[in-house]
Amino acid sequence: MNDQYGSTPANMSPLAGLRVLDMSQVMAGPFCCMLLGDMGADVIKIEPPGVGDQTRKSMGFRMKGEDSPGFLALNRNKRSITLNLKSEAGRRVLHRLVETADILVENGRPGVTKRLAADYETLSKINPRLIYASISGFGQTGPWSQRPGFDLIAQAMAGVISATGLVGAEPVKSGIPVGDLGAGMFAAYGILSAVIGRQKTGRGQYIDTSLLDAALALSVWESTEYWATGQSPGPLGTANRMSAPYQAFRASDGDFVVGAANQKLWLIFCDVIGRPELKDDPLYATNVERVRRRSELAQVLAPTFVTRTAEEWVEAFHAAGVPAGPIYDYSKSLDNEHVRHREAVIEIVHPVEGRFKALGFPAKLSATPAAVRMPPPLLGEHTEQILAEVGLDTEQNTLSEAGAFAA
Repeated sequence: MNDQYGSTPANMSPLAGLRVLDMSQVMAGPFCCMLLGDMGADVIKIEPPGVGDQTRKSMGFRMKGEDSPGFLALNRNKRSITLNLKSEAGRRVLHRLVETADILVENGRPGVTKRLAADYETLSKINPRLIYASISGFGQTGPWSQRPGFDLIAQAMAGVISATGLVGAEPVKSGIPVGDLGAGMFAAYGILSAVIGRQKTGRGQYIDTSLLDAALALSVWESTEYWATGQSPGPLGTANRMSAPYQAFRASDGDFVVGAANQKLWLIFCDVIGRPELKDDPLYATNVERVRRRSELAQVLAPTFVTRTAEEWVEAFHAAGVPAGPIYDYSKSLDNEHVRHREAVIEIVHPVEGRFKALGFPAKLSATPAAVRMPPPLLGEHTEQILAEVGLDTEQNTLSEAGAFAA
């Protein structure tokens, strides 16, 4: 870690002493549990024998080993145990693990865990202090609860796709899986809130969140615009619903972005581009008028911006204190001096992959920073170790039957 943030002994990590059972797959649940593991929780990833997390075999490319880069990206700081939860022996092991656990995270379709005797009602009787988080497509209750759900579906039904892309163009989803990753973050937020609550009550509780809930919760500007105007907001490309000009513009050699998000910045913006007459134009005098005429204003500004390069405009705006920036692809966003300084990209040493790059820790804690304590686990790598910790051995568990988490 950067000396600015120091280093944290494992037993002094913020979440050291908390045990998490990760019964989830693919993205939302594993992302949630990785966030907890990065902060020191002991995360035990429970996987079906033979196949493991579906993401192990996903994506159309590999590095060295059989596990996909997608799996490696979401499962550091975890130990893996394989359990056949369709067998009595597997369920007994799970129940023994629950006795030792603080948190359990699952993201199956509602009803699946009940059939496996792994639902909150069953497990909370074994351990009343258990905090149990379910992440699903649409939540555990409601008319849509039994529908299968992926990030694409959540974005579509939450309205995200309707507000993304360009006017009149084909539908475009957010390039970032906001439903999946948002649900994972909200689950982690709920879990840590429940941990604090348990300190007061001595009891755990049940947490229910979904991809749809997350996508809706992140639609702050869009929902506000709908309620205020009665009109469903449509796509704006790179523009902003609350401010103008706040978008991408075409320079002589490519595109860049600039945000004059308040009146002070707008006045400076006009001076930087050499268009002081716009300050006094009643059509653009206030942000309300500029937002109302957003497209028209962009057309008025376009001839000015093509007179200089994108780099020249960005430098000019920076010199005047107006937020602006180039549009990077990931080859540049992941490799520049600022990202290196922030340690936003780290290296992990893996027994099969060797060294590989991964995203770092976005929350920088000054006294107890996050750390990579373990690489993503091989399938079942820690089965015997974990069973020994709870006083069992592999002969007491059925590990051969695949598909233990199948709905």
